[in-house]
Amino acid sequence: MTDRRRILILCAPSGGGKSTMAKRLMADHPEIRLSVSATTRAPRTGEEHGREYVFLSRGEFRRRLDAGDFLEHNEVYNGTLYGTLRSEIDKMLENGYFPLLDVDVIGGLNVKSMMPDATYSVFLMPPNLDVLRQRLGARGTESPETLETRMARAEMELSMAPRFDATVVNDDLERAYRELDALINRHVLN
Repeated sequence: MTDRRRILILCAPSGGGKSTMAKRLMADHPEIRLSVSATTRAPRTGEEHGREYVFLSRGEFRRRLDAGDFLEHNEVYNGTLYGTLRSEIDKMLENGYFPLLDVDVIGGLNVKSMMPDATYSVFLMPPNLDVLRQRLGARGTESPETLETRMARAEMELSMAPRFDATVVNDDLERAYRELDALINRHVLN
């Protein structure tokens, strides 16, 4: 029998499909719950505080960081801060859920290094950088400058894929999801 871990870390470069995969996993497995990250970025249209993110001012984020409230944090994309609140993970574990961290690659590796026996990490790999650029452009949320920033970061993040417990190439959504679901059933869920 394979070892079972309680916390699932799902990472990909921006536009790599982690939000789509996370939604499907939660729909198929109600015992998996998304950990809502905190961020200093402004909400996008339709986003709500506490649902997509916990939106904090930069000062409040720093205050909570200094208080040790974060399991991981990272500064990305022109100074925007992101982080996972310890209280969010603890609450889910206490209630018998499997927390799903939909975080950036650096954050995922930070949590994995802090909690190696409690986490199972999966890297969603785009088929190539051209497909990733097309996906990001199709979202309609990126300026030319932020698109280039995200692409440069994606190249760095792709080099970190071998540090994850598993890698799933997201070239075909259905095939990639089946592979991801099988990994989660084998290594995370009881």
